[in-house]
Amino acid sequence: MGTNGSTMLKPLRQGLPPLDPAAVSSAASCALPARYEAVREARRFTRDTLEEWGAAEHFDDVCLVVSELVTNALRHALPSEYGCPDEYTASVRLHLMRWAERLVCAVRDPSHETPVPGDSDDFSAESGRGLFLVDSFADSWGWHPLAGPLEGKVVWAMFHVERSA
Repeated sequence: MGTNGSTMLKPLRQGLPPLDPAAVSSAASCALPARYEAVREARRFTRDTLEEWGAAEHFDDVCLVVSELVTNALRHALPSEYGCPDEYTASVRLHLMRWAERLVCAVRDPSHETPVPGDSDDFSAESGRGLFLVDSFADSWGWHPLAGPLEGKVVWAMFHVERSA
């Protein structure tokens, strides 16, 4: 797991041809409201998208990772004064992208804070294992700060998938 946004982009490129944004075979995105019900909405969006792409066999692992990334964004990345109300709409966005042999889920949030894995040794804890689970189920994960007019960061997870026929 990484701690630096610039180094965390490297696993997207390791062992595979360079990512060309024009080579994305499929992409989908949805805005999520700043309330915890958004996790259910993210799972539904992920299921529908993967079914549309003919990649439903990856749903269990991808859905678990999406759930953890969205939960982390809602819990840790939204300003505390908002407390996850409906009024805070510049909140979280889920992106799903499919290349020939890669599936990436990315969650954008308004925070500049570095994602920090919890104590993965304490399996009895009710929270703090989200990024440990992401690391366990995804082939790689990372984050990077947003540039330009967008504020915040993107936390992503990548899955190696078989090439579509």
